[in-house]
Amino acid sequence: VEPNATIREIRLMFHKLYPRWYPARQSIKLDPKGKSLRDEEILQHLPVGTTATLYFKDLGPQIGWTTVFLIEYTGPLFIYFLFYFRMPFVYGLDERFTSSPHPVVNLACICHSFHYIKRLIETVFVHRFSHGTMPLRNIVKNCLYYWGFAAWLAYYINHPLYTPPSYGKKQINFAVVMFLLCEAGNFSIHVALSDLQRNGSKIRKIPYPTKNPFTWLFFFVSCPNYTYEVGTWISFTIMTQCLPVGLFTLLCFIQMTVWAKDKHCTYLREFKDYPSLRMPIIPFLL
Repeated sequence: VEPNATIREIRLMFHKLYPRWYPARQSIKLDPKGKSLRDEEILQHLPVGTTATLYFKDLGPQIGWTTVFLIEYTGPLFIYFLFYFRMPFVYGLDERFTSSPHPVVNLACICHSFHYIKRLIETVFVHRFSHGTMPLRNIVKNCLYYWGFAAWLAYYINHPLYTPPSYGKKQINFAVVMFLLCEAGNFSIHVALSDLQRNGSKIRKIPYPTKNPFTWLFFFVSCPNYTYEVGTWISFTIMTQCLPVGLFTLLCFIQMTVWAKDKHCTYLREFKDYPSLRMPIIPFLL
């Protein structure tokens, strides 16, 4: 290949010789234990001499991230309704036509549905994915996580014996305001991140606050979208005062902290002028 060939061009050449392994299925490395090279990297800019040995790994069948998110987020939306409408096979025939006497149950359904509808809209119109695909085998694990937790939360929130929050309307109203603010913040961050990759650019850039006040969290954390996401589920926990929701929120926080730390380290590694005040997910703490 020519010295100015990109890794993407090498993937296409490899695919031409071996049609079974399409580009998204290929991992091309300089070292068997190293990181996979990005499509836009140029061969002559890599630490190689006049000859280079590239290592190929089959990543297995792939599925597009847009399709992944649509599947993951559509499930919880409809699964929740099975419990909200008290289907006979869920709680039994006696509760088939009963409705909850607690208005917070209806509010919880609206908020839960709003959250996942927002995610679906973002998937189609906002998100830009730096990696186009994910291994197909992971979709089962991801769906079990999102769909399973949606069923678990919905079962208890919509149960005929569900009891409302201890502090009544004050607690619920506070949680709703917090929920809406966090949803607005999460959406604002996703739009700001999407704007960094206009015209299909995959070059990583440092995200900075914009005129939108919700993006000012970038002054203090690297991944404010995760901060707002955790805030959303904390507010949903306060609103419903339901233990399974709290456990789900804790797991979300742990997982998103792992992702945030990974992205934060990537920013520090790639940008020498990265803002030193920022933390991965919680300002000044974590």
